[in-house]
Amino acid sequence: MRPLTEEETKAVFEKLYKFIGKNIKNLIDRPNDPHCFRLHKNKVFYVKERLMKKATNVARDKLVALGTCIGKLTHTGKFRLTIGALDLISQYAKYKIWVKPSAEMQFLYGNNVLKSGLARITENTPAYTGVVIYNMADIPLGFGVTAKSTNECRNLDPNAVVTFHQADCGEFLRAEDEL
Repeated sequence: MRPLTEEETKAVFEKLYKFIGKNIKNLIDRPNDPHCFRLHKNKVFYVKERLMKKATNVARDKLVALGTCIGKLTHTGKFRLTIGALDLISQYAKYKIWVKPSAEMQFLYGNNVLKSGLARITENTPAYTGVVIYNMADIPLGFGVTAKSTNECRNLDPNAVVTFHQADCGEFLRAEDEL
């Protein structure tokens, strides 16, 4: 477990910025309980500093995980958010989408959100930005990237894609061995 390099930190923060904007500082600058990002076997973890200091007594090869795995770095140096980051980004999300109950299962099976399944969308959501997808009971289901802005969504046909799927809670079952 080691701190992120400058390039790795930049990649992580750029991805998180797409979803939570300037609220990134709220992730790290917690006055009562400071957190940090650490890398272990190409996975990025969000860890309490207090817990990280205690983990220094564990050998690297024996350590499996520490804190919350929010994503992983690819071999090309890009950062991919995983479903573990949902709790973090749903707290600070700038843009949100709510899906109808009929479209909930489609999204949880890994499909994109269509206009016919869209219940509500945050006003002034731009195209190609990160959004958190909620059901009508305000439970976060996953996250994705918008295909159209809020204004464009009003005039779409029912089969048009509104949000591209990136991760959902169903991944815990579908990709159990990889997570």
